[in-house]
Amino acid sequence: MHVLNVIFVMLEVVILFNLLIFVHELGHFLAARWRGLKIDRFAIWFGKPIWKTKINGVEYALGTIPAGGYVSLPQMAPMEMIEGKPDPSHAGLPPISALDKIIVAFAGPLFSFGLALAFAVVVWQVGRPVTESETSTVIGLVHKDGPAEKAGMRRGDKVLAVDGQPVSKFGGMGDSISWRVVRSVAPTIPIEIERDGKPMTLTVEPRVEKTKAWQRKGLRQIMIEPAQSSIVAIVYSNSPAALAGMKPKDEVVEVNGVKPIHYTQMAEALDQSQGKPLNLKVLRDGQTLTFNVQPVIPLKSPDEKKMPRIGIEWTDGGKTTISYPGPVEQVASSVSAMISTFGALFDRHSHVKVQQLGGAVKILSIYYVLFQHEQGWRLALWFSVLMNVNLAVLNMLPFPVLDGGHITLAVVEAIRRRPISAKLLNYVQTGCAVALISFMLYIAFYDVQDLRGRKSGEMEFAPAAATK
Repeated sequence: MHVLNVIFVMLEVVILFNLLIFVHELGHFLAARWRGLKIDRFAIWFGKPIWKTKINGVEYALGTIPAGGYVSLPQMAPMEMIEGKPDPSHAGLPPISALDKIIVAFAGPLFSFGLALAFAVVVWQVGRPVTESETSTVIGLVHKDGPAEKAGMRRGDKVLAVDGQPVSKFGGMGDSISWRVVRSVAPTIPIEIERDGKPMTLTVEPRVEKTKAWQRKGLRQIMIEPAQSSIVAIVYSNSPAALAGMKPKDEVVEVNGVKPIHYTQMAEALDQSQGKPLNLKVLRDGQTLTFNVQPVIPLKSPDEKKMPRIGIEWTDGGKTTISYPGPVEQVASSVSAMISTFGALFDRHSHVKVQQLGGAVKILSIYYVLFQHEQGWRLALWFSVLMNVNLAVLNMLPFPVLDGGHITLAVVEAIRRRPISAKLLNYVQTGCAVALISFMLYIAFYDVQDLRGRKSGEMEFAPAAATK
């Protein structure tokens, strides 16, 4: 059953990812048809085709490198590095106007933007899951010996502003705590908090975790996590929690008389209990239940530490609510995220570098993780809005091979009132194609390291484990 679920999730990822590429290339294809251009090939993905067929003179193909797609148009600027050598019979094709080139090139980003709006309308109707980290700035965990702890920050503090800029959420782009920290450039960051109803400002010296030479460089962080409800995700078989009667989706609202604001308080309670049973109050379907759970040492645990445990894993992000953002709000937020990212990349003082970007491998892995969530299809729809906006904006960059490059070359042609030398165009396009493919491989290398760095493990308890 697990294998079938993995296959189904991977199928969903491939279909949705290819839909983004297909719609973008469909824009070029339909515009080329409308303007009467010769069309050689409509390809999804690059590289040697693993499947192809010819219909009405147009070859439709699926490549081997999952990093985009193209429509081969011999009357546009040549892209031999990607599309292959041109057919000699194309030498007699009539030239097309600069306007035709601009229309065909612009159609791809336009269709991507249209698909982003379509996804946004769907999300507006069905909603998107929102975690507690997106609705609060209250600190749930301050990591021991981290920058925040050294500066005097505590669990329960509410963060009001970071580096002089107000914040409204913990994670994500925009006015979030994490992004404000990442975008800061000074050696120290002033952070305004509210504690017991009183505002105060603390100065924090952010940390950049060291990584290995083949991994992405770390980003600035102050090592805090958001307050979130302690929602049970997994209860392991034969564990004390399972034998006591606890179930997934239970919300632990009290541990030994203390109301937790982060699930790590469970581990703290375990340490303090010194092997004694934990008294847990749990909210289930509107009812409050009480459990006395006796921790035991599992046969196997993810970190291999021989410590007493109760056999629970927690839901990442705590409680999830459904938000219904309007289409314009979603698209505007995606555009704002793109602008903020570009701002960070081109700021010479910023710690954000090109290697921190994600490519096709990263996008596919994100979709895979999203689809595994209980609300995966909603999350994937919402993420697709951002991806289509990204695809539209990035392709409008004035870089040869990209749509924006075609538009730029067409504008130059219109100003000069004569076509650019085909030989010169071939050199420019080939050089830029090599640079683009090299860049994608560079990003893919780091994406793969991220996948390799993931660790997983499960707890295993002896059948005799029981609570007392």
